[in-house]
Amino acid sequence: MKQDLVKQLLIALGAAILFIPFLGHVHLFDWDEVNFAECAREMLVTKNYMRVQVDFQPFWEKPPLFIWMQAACMSVFGVNEFAARFPNAVVGIVTLCTLFYVGKKIVSERMAWWWVAIYTTSWLPAFYFKTAIIDPTFNLFIFLSFYQVYLMRYGQRGLLHALLGGIFMGLAIMTKGPVAVLVPGLSLGIYVILNKGLWGYKWYSFLVLALACFVTAFLWFGVDMIQNGLWFTREFLKYQVRLFMTEDAGHGGPIYYHVVVLLIGCFPASALLFQSGKRSAATVVRKEEKDFIRWMWIMFWVVLVLFSIVQSKIVHYSSLCYFPLTFLAAIQLSRLDERKINLKKIVTIFLAAIGILIAVAITLLPVVGIHKEKLIPLFDDPFAVANLQAAVPWSYAECLFGLLYLAGIIVALILARRSFQKGMLLLLGLQLVIIQVTMTHFVPKIEAYSQKAAVDYYKSFAGKDVYLQTLDFASYGYLFYSAKQPSTNPEYYKDKRGWMLNGKVDKPCYFIAKITSAAEYDKHPNLMRIGERNGYVFYKRKQ
Repeated sequence: MKQDLVKQLLIALGAAILFIPFLGHVHLFDWDEVNFAECAREMLVTKNYMRVQVDFQPFWEKPPLFIWMQAACMSVFGVNEFAARFPNAVVGIVTLCTLFYVGKKIVSERMAWWWVAIYTTSWLPAFYFKTAIIDPTFNLFIFLSFYQVYLMRYGQRGLLHALLGGIFMGLAIMTKGPVAVLVPGLSLGIYVILNKGLWGYKWYSFLVLALACFVTAFLWFGVDMIQNGLWFTREFLKYQVRLFMTEDAGHGGPIYYHVVVLLIGCFPASALLFQSGKRSAATVVRKEEKDFIRWMWIMFWVVLVLFSIVQSKIVHYSSLCYFPLTFLAAIQLSRLDERKINLKKIVTIFLAAIGILIAVAITLLPVVGIHKEKLIPLFDDPFAVANLQAAVPWSYAECLFGLLYLAGIIVALILARRSFQKGMLLLLGLQLVIIQVTMTHFVPKIEAYSQKAAVDYYKSFAGKDVYLQTLDFASYGYLFYSAKQPSTNPEYYKDKRGWMLNGKVDKPCYFIAKITSAAEYDKHPNLMRIGERNGYVFYKRKQ
């Protein structure tokens, strides 16, 4: 018991070192990161913690749990990027400790260490713990709910596990909404079909789970309905249906979108899924382990298929796959490490192909930055061309990051053919380093092209008694970085863009537009252009 505690503390310390430093190193990205952070900031401004707001108007797209977490951190660390991202850093620490605990209980301690290692060193799973998006927190609650459902069959206290499973599912609903019921519900249905019934489960356990889920979610949804009626909940549900049926904010994509995202974004874990097969499955003799593997495959395919069907395609929609994907990869790693199976050539091919692809991209990134003028003729979008005009310092020396990564991958794969453990540990060590280098060194440079000019403009109005508004694109950044306060003029919330452009205003009005719309707004009789930078054009309303 004492040894387990020491191991958990070591994992927690390692996770803290990986996830907490440099959280505020780069601005919040529009629009999910800054969206949730703005909701949290407005909670602190209004002291209204029951109703989620954006621009001090009801915002029905997300429930409040994660936003409460951000607001709590902002009350301690201030309203900034570090505070907005800190909840997910803590979730990352809890997640890695959970992986070790569950992996050891289900399979073995060896497998548990591999699971922690492969999760920490796969690109997107590690990257998301340094963001301010909802999904890492939501995914942890869903996984914990799945684990408790599994324990309802194999644990010693079925009703306790049912209660905990319902609470975790209710917390997931409080984090992201009805998808927290949809994914487990579909998964349970498929499990019943594959298992030919609910053998080993007691039917009343699911009743306890459902009741616990309802009560937990009711702590907010129910109270809100009692206080404010059904309007907010009705709009929330309508938005969830619209999100499923239509492309949201232009985020469309082909049906195979998430397959590509997981294959590349979850490297190297994704390549190890191809190690699965009859020989690998034959090494599992314990019924409990087989059943949990079945649950993980079901979760993986339900999430992948569901969000491949959903019309809106955003990278983190398939992020719940990270838990089963890395679990299944860790299973293969532990079997390979124990020499129960041999490394398949197709796994080596995918490890080499995806790894070399990423390494080449990292190597060429500085070259592209240095010779960006040669890319300009390839773009038809004036906004993208103007983005590339940002003054971002690059040097050929930065190519060494990619070249060393490339050389390391090749050496690791060659070494793995002789000593799998040594080769894989080298590869995972490379991953650990290059992910941190990318997040701390390359991401700020990429942000300088995409949004830094706009963010700097927003920040210039912080603390000033003015109106600020985007003209031709949606953004939450101008609200957060200008530290906007509630408007006391009722005309503002009726049609703020139209009113600020043409109405009788009571404060100076400033605007920002993309260069693609500049010709239109340059002709507007009430606007005066006051600047331009990297694809963004700045205006002030004439008095």
